[in-house]
Amino acid sequence: MLSSDIEVSVFSATSKSAILRWTRVYGASSYKVIAAPQNSPGNPVGYAVFGPHTVMGTINSLSPNIMYTFTVAALDNAQEILNIGTIDSSSAPEVMDPLRTVKSKDSKTFIVSFSLKTGATSYIIRLQNPNRFIRENIVSSSPAEIESLDPYTEYSLSIMSVNSGGQSQPSSPVTAKTATTASLCPGLLLPTLSSTASLYKFAWNTTIITHNTSNTNWIVSGLDMDSVYVIKGFAWDLEGRQGEDSLYIDQMTRPAMSSIANVSMVINNGLAGISVSWERDEGVFGSLQYHVMNDQNLTCNSTSSSCILSPVGCGEVHTVWVSTSDEAGPSDPSGPVSPAPHSLWLLWSRQKEAALLTWDTVTHVNSYTAFIKRGDGAEESCNTTSRSCTYNCTCGHTYLMSVMAFNQAGSSPEGQVLNYTTLPCCPEGVSISAVSTDTFEITWTVSRGAELYQTRAADSSEVILCNDTAPVCALSDLSCDSSYSVVLTPCNDISGCNRACKAHTQITAPCMPMNLMLTQRNSSCFSVSWTLNNRLANYTVTASGDDGTRTCNTDGNSCDITDLPCGSNFEVSVIATSPTGLGLPSYSELLETGPCCPVDQVVDQVTQAMSNVSWSRAKGAHTFITSLTSTRGHARCHTMDSHCLMGCITCGTNYTVTMEAISHSGRRSNCSYEGFSSSACCPSGVRLYGMAHSSLRVHWRGAGSSHSYVTELVGSRNNYTCTASPGESSCDVPNIQCGDVYTVVVAPLTPEGSKVLFCAQRIYSGRIETSLTVVYDDK
Repeated sequence: MLSSDIEVSVFSATSKSAILRWTRVYGASSYKVIAAPQNSPGNPVGYAVFGPHTVMGTINSLSPNIMYTFTVAALDNAQEILNIGTIDSSSAPEVMDPLRTVKSKDSKTFIVSFSLKTGATSYIIRLQNPNRFIRENIVSSSPAEIESLDPYTEYSLSIMSVNSGGQSQPSSPVTAKTATTASLCPGLLLPTLSSTASLYKFAWNTTIITHNTSNTNWIVSGLDMDSVYVIKGFAWDLEGRQGEDSLYIDQMTRPAMSSIANVSMVINNGLAGISVSWERDEGVFGSLQYHVMNDQNLTCNSTSSSCILSPVGCGEVHTVWVSTSDEAGPSDPSGPVSPAPHSLWLLWSRQKEAALLTWDTVTHVNSYTAFIKRGDGAEESCNTTSRSCTYNCTCGHTYLMSVMAFNQAGSSPEGQVLNYTTLPCCPEGVSISAVSTDTFEITWTVSRGAELYQTRAADSSEVILCNDTAPVCALSDLSCDSSYSVVLTPCNDISGCNRACKAHTQITAPCMPMNLMLTQRNSSCFSVSWTLNNRLANYTVTASGDDGTRTCNTDGNSCDITDLPCGSNFEVSVIATSPTGLGLPSYSELLETGPCCPVDQVVDQVTQAMSNVSWSRAKGAHTFITSLTSTRGHARCHTMDSHCLMGCITCGTNYTVTMEAISHSGRRSNCSYEGFSSSACCPSGVRLYGMAHSSLRVHWRGAGSSHSYVTELVGSRNNYTCTASPGESSCDVPNIQCGDVYTVVVAPLTPEGSKVLFCAQRIYSGRIETSLTVVYDDK
């Protein structure tokens, strides 16, 4: 029997061979490796045999780009196969033709082209430099780019094709050299003959100047200010090939004179200063430095479009200049400008829905303009020669206020900015709903200016609070059947809480009925009562069981559940409802009706003093007490079965039949049935008299004159019967065959005419006398 399969894998493959690996097999003396084309498995193309300690071997004689099935068989000393394993794999594609073309794209890149091979999934370009360093690049198609090469270097290039089985042998090599770089690049020492340089103005598409030289410098004049020029150059190598454009220089000319846009007074770190701003040429490239000075030897520097000269005094006149510098040098200074008034201090006073904005008087000022901007983007302004303005303000807004002063020199900078936030607005669209018997869910629309909402619910005995940032809140653990006053208070960190919002009233669901009591009125009706604990509610009583559901409704504290079937269990609960919702149901009470009475009952007399009573099954009944009662006595049995055997029965007696059906819990149902009459008594004193003509007279003492009796004589050869009318106590049996043994039975007849079966038998044996002779006497 072969053990588990050998695990075989292909270590590598070429277009003519493959190296396989396999797992060692215990007991193997050699391994045989066979290669067969997958489309012709019966025609192997080669095989090899290896020793018992070899787990890797080469198989040759393969053809390029063919899918083979390789089989490794482990052989024992008798050359029987111990185990075998296979693997499907392709041989590598055939050897490629040499590269068709190799062109130098630039000093660091070749563009190569080659012929594609059928079955190849990719290709490997192998390069070797003069230092014999080899690198390989994987490409998927032709032409392909080989990057990151050394400038002006000769390479040997070959190509290999690749498929899922492996890679072919390298093609015959070709040689190619990369281009040179520009000789003007600092530090690059390559053999060059000459260089060419061109000058462009940035963003222009035409060449301004082209210059050929073998020198290392070039002076260009007559250029524009605030402009960027591009200088490009390339070199020619000793073979006369043009190198790449490796020289690329940006050069900036000095900036033009700056134009001052605004000079105004500001407060900087508690000190008055002159803010100077200017128009910046956004078309200039590179980093610009601005230098500001005045006639009182104050200076400041900036890389943006403004800076501040500080400190200065109020009401002074200053002359200001600005000059600009870049990496090419400084510009000429601007013309002198004098500043406007300094900024103002503000005060804010709010009375109801009005706000009063005031500020201190400033010297050398002709007028003021106050600005107020609301958080939603609305803006107002007030022009005045006084020192105050009045505005209307509304809830839930943030106001930003500032004042600017004006004189003949212009405006002051925007002064102190006051930030004032009004109280948040009261929530609108308030909705209060009872999501459970003790929980309110309160929702509202988001109120302007509110960051937090305080929800407060209070009744006569408790206060419940909820704080949340969302426009929804749940108040739990509320008292049932209680009226709560709910107030929503919006708040924010800046202005505090708005405590002027109106209250909302909501009543909780009614309370759960308590102290449930069940009282049985009759076999199919129970009265359910409970303690009233709600001010105004309607109540629904529900009795649920396997026999369906019964309900009754009331606004009081009791109602009757009727039409309950016998032998059933119900779970009874009460729930209160009111206009505010549905309360919790009461704790359940188990209601059990009395068991059903058996529908059918049969009394069968077994012997003269014993009867068997049987009955049908009854729903809900666990045990039964059956009674037979008469003036002569009674019989009784208690059983879990559907029948019982009762003794002490008096023959010829009328009995009343009753039954008690009892449930598991002891509930009882009284059941009455049709009376039972025991059979007539069996006769006593039976005597047999021999008579003439082979006759036999049977005589007995009867129990009464209202019954008929039948006599049966059963012999081995013949049977005889005779019947006595009511009141008679004998009968004659003619033509009795003598010399036989007879069994004699005398039994009363039932009203239906059948024989009572349990009277005693007598054995008679003897001859028949010819005269009246006693032959058997039962005393």
